Formats: sequence, C-alpha cells, structure tokens
Amino acid sequence: MNFNPFVLPFTVGLGFLLIMVIYRFIRWISKLPFVDRKKLWMGLITQKIFLAVKEIFLESLIHRKIFRINPLLGYMHMTLALGWFLLIVVGNIESRLYGGSELNPPYYPIFLRYFVHDHSNIPYGVFFANLMDFLLLFVLSGVILAYIKRAFSFIFGVKRKPRRKIQDIVIMITLWTIFPLRLFAESFTASVHGNGGFLTGTVGSFMSYLPHTNEIAYTFWWLYSISLGTFFVVLPFTRYMHIPAEVLLIFMRNSGIRTEKEFTSYSDLEVYSCPKCGMCMDKCQMGFAANIKDMQSVYFIQSVRNHKIEEKKLFNCMVCGRCQEFCPVGIDLNAQRMIQRKFMSNFVSSTFDYLPVISLPTVDVLYFAGCMTHLTPAIKKAMLKIFEHAKVNFNFMDADGTVCCGRPLMLTGKDIEAKKIIKKNEETIRNSGAKLLVTSCPICFKIFKEEYALNIEIMHHSQYLLKLVEESRIFLSQSEIKAVYHDPCELGRGSGIYEEPRKLLGKTVQLQEIKNSKEASLCCGGSLGNTQMDSFKRDMISADACKQLLKGNPEMLITACPLCKKSLGKFSTIDIKDIAEVIANRMENDKTIKESKEMVSV
Repeated sequence: MNFNPFVLPFTVGLGFLLIMVIYRFIRWISKLPFVDRKKLWMGLITQKIFLAVKEIFLESLIHRKIFRINPLLGYMHMTLALGWFLLIVVGNIESRLYGGSELNPPYYPIFLRYFVHDHSNIPYGVFFANLMDFLLLFVLSGVILAYIKRAFSFIFGVKRKPRRKIQDIVIMITLWTIFPLRLFAESFTASVHGNGGFLTGTVGSFMSYLPHTNEIAYTFWWLYSISLGTFFVVLPFTRYMHIPAEVLLIFMRNSGIRTEKEFTSYSDLEVYSCPKCGMCMDKCQMGFAANIKDMQSVYFIQSVRNHKIEEKKLFNCMVCGRCQEFCPVGIDLNAQRMIQRKFMSNFVSSTFDYLPVISLPTVDVLYFAGCMTHLTPAIKKAMLKIFEHAKVNFNFMDADGTVCCGRPLMLTGKDIEAKKIIKKNEETIRNSGAKLLVTSCPICFKIFKEEYALNIEIMHHSQYLLKLVEESRIFLSQSEIKAVYHDPCELGRGSGIYEEPRKLLGKTVQLQEIKNSKEASLCCGGSLGNTQMDSFKRDMISADACKQLLKGNPEMLITACPLCKKSLGKFSTIDIKDIAEVIANRMENDKTIKESKEMVSV
C-alpha cells in the first residue's frame, strides 16, 4: 500500500469535514416537518432528482447565474468549482488504472504523482498526464483571476465586497494556495523523474537545474497536504460551508420544499447556503442610491447564522426582492426576513373588534382600492370611470377608505394582528357574493392572493383592464406617445405579473423597454416594508430610480401602483400616470366606435 506521512493532514482534514457535513445534513433533514421529509424522499425517487442534478451542474459547477451577471466573474467561479470537481473525478479514474484496484485510499488520487513516477507504460498514461495538467491550468487561471479580483474588483462588475471574518480570510488564502502548491509539488517531482504533462513537465524542466529538487518536492507535497487539510477543517465554520449546503438545498428545493412562515431546518439550510458573495450588495438600491452600506441581505443572513440579529438590520430593508432575484443560490431572502421580523415584533395585540363587517349588495365584481389608492385619488376615479363605461356590475368595498388589507402589518412582522383584519375582510368579501375581486394596489393584491382564504378570482387592475379590452367591453385608441413602464416590486417580482401590463399598454402607447425592468426593476423607494429609513434616504432612492427610468427620454412614465406613482411623481420631469389613468383617458366612447365601424364598412 502506498503511504507517506505527509498525507496525514489531508486525510485528517477530509475525515473531519465529512463528519461535520454528515452531521449537518442529518440534522437538517431530521428536523424537517414530516410533510417536507416525505417530499424529499419522494423527490429522490422521481424525475425531480434529475432536475436537481441538472441545477447542481448549472449553478454549483458552471455558475450560470453569475455568468449572466458578469461572464468574467462567472468564469472565475466556474474554474474553481468545475475545475476542482473534474480534477477529483479524472484523478480517481486515473488512480484506478494506476493502482490496479477499485478501492484506493482517498488520498491516493490527490497525491498520485508522488506515488506513481512513470506513467508511460500504463494505458493512456500520457493522455491522463496531459489532461490533468490541463485541468490544473484551468483551475489556476481562476486562482489568478481571484488574485486580480481582490485588487481590481470593478473589472468583474463587483462594486462592493462584504466584510470578511478572520476565518473567512484564512480559508480564502488557503484556497488560493492549494493549486499553486500542487503545481510546484508535481513540477518538482517531474523534474526529479523526468516526466510530467505539458505543464508540470515544462515547469519541472526549468526547476531541474536547482539543487536538492527531491527535498524541495517533498516539502511542497507536505505544504499541499497541509493547505488541503486546513481548508477542510476550517470550511464548516466559514462561508464556504455553502458548497455542501447548496447541494442539499437544491435537492430539497426541487422536491418542492420551500421557506415557510416559521423558521425550520430548511430555513437554516438556506442561511448556511449563503456564499457571502456580495451580489445582493451591488443590486441593493439602499446601497448605491442612498449610501446605506451595512444593511444588505448578506449582513442580515450572517446575523441570523450567528444568532445576533439586530433590529436595525432586520427592519432597514425595503423588502423589494431585488437582491434575491440576483442571488446565485436562490435564497428566499424576503421570506427569511419576514420570519425574523415576527420574532422581533413587540406590537400590542388588538382584537380589531371595532372594525365592522360591511354589508354589501350582491355583485359580480368587488373593487378594493387600497389605502394608497385613496391617497392617489386619480387612480380611483379612473377605475370608477372604466367600471361605468364597461357597464360592470361592481361594488366599492373600501369606498370610505377605512379597510386595510393587512399587508403593512405583515411586512413589519405583525402576523397575528394582520390575520385578525384578514378574517374580518374575508367575511365581508364572502357576503358580497362577488365572483371576482379587483384591486388597484399590488401590495393588497399580493396578500389577497397569498393569505386570504377566498374561493373567487383575484386580479390586479392591470390584469382586469386587459380582460375588459380582450372581451371588447372597452376599446382603446392608439397613440404615438412614447412611454416607459415601471414594474412595481409587489406586482412584478412579488407576484410575477410582467406581461399583462405591457400587453395592455401596447394597445394604446408606444412602449419603450429599459435596462432595469421586469425582474431587475428598481424599487420606487416608498416601500412600506422599511420602518427604519428616513424620508431623505427614501427620496434619494426615488430620485435615482426616476433618473434611470427617464434615460431613454420617454414622454410619459407609467406604473401600476399608487405608491410608486406617488414616490416617483416627486421627481419625474414628465407626466406620470397609473396604468388605469392611461386606459381611462384612451377609451373610445360607443358613438366613436360605431362611426369608425361605419366608415370602414363604406
């Protein structure tokens, strides 16, 4: 059996890492609710496992999401992940050919070049030597880029980097030394024995002129083993724990497990899957527009992992969801924050008995304007005009503005209080006999869809207006107005509604697409989810968002949220309208339509 004492640091480190990872995996899986454990096991025996493997390959090895953000940054991550993975796989195949055994000690493939000096007489020996050198060079190119990134991060599209803990710095330096040490160990060994692949053989030929190359080679094998062992031992206590954690997370997610309203072991797994890459920092408007540098999701997740959650970090967030759209791991950051906000809530409970159950006549459509719509009455007036024009049998649920949907309470962690309001509203809605609930506020729309137990259809007014047009209940006149549409956070990222507003607006204005749209849309700054940020900072975010939206010199700025209209309206230099106002203004009356049809027939 091939053995040398220098393999001990690697072997001990690998053993420790496996114990820690297995312990964590068992803990995360065993503490899942029974329903989620069942989902996981079912996912492992169905086609979902293939979807999970595909995602692991694309996101954990190729780093597809990072490639989309910045190809150079994606390449750097891919070389370190995929390159190292291939070195392990190909190395194991090669070691079995050389070792002549199906079972080799785990260190054997890693230190094969030390134990096997002559590969010329072994099948495919030269091929494997050159292939392994190519893979090593592939990884080293990523290491070089990592060095460059530390000094010139802007080249990689990284404007800000999160603060690192001492253990993160130690393991990062260790990672950067592993492959250069391997190169030197294999190259010096090649210089002693006159072999090696195209890389190690070439480097070794230059080193052959040095004295004591055999002793130097042995020293580098020790250093290589120590660096690997150190990396493995430190990994479970650093951000690099995301490497194994992310694999399990992907399997769970593809099995249908999601972050719930309470903190579960799946939530804990998500926390450990955070790589602290800082992607969320560059995408956070609080950072680049309002100069708030220490409240981003990476710091929040870190505080959850360390069990040191600060109220300011928890509540100083707009909960716009922009950061999680760019998270390479796909962590549900908003859900994580909502869970923790419930724990921190110190709201004095209320029964809300003073809220009446409103008695409404039976109608087909129930309209809920929402608090913010009442503060932007032009939207409310536009909707009432459209209802009347289309002869809709509707009723105005919150005509007096006294009914809240409950979402603002939920955003601040007051779930119990929100549910009491929801219960009151549910009773009112059921008593109305309505078949459809329409709301003008995306904030209300989201909670109606997700939290209310209603057996009726729920639509945002952008969806409903498109429905009226497609059913020929209203007709629109086309114009040459160049307009840009702003995706509200709760309607777009929060509810996945992107195409309906665009399809509707395309029937009446010339819509221009912009860079920060759809999933990358900018928050208006008026978020109800942030209870810590002052009005000055909010205005900075609103002004910056407005500036970005108007870069293409549109003639009109359109949104589909009363809060967005109000926030952006303070800084817009052009006309800003809600989508309902645009439709109300572009409706053709029946007489005009009739005359138009008669002219066409003539």
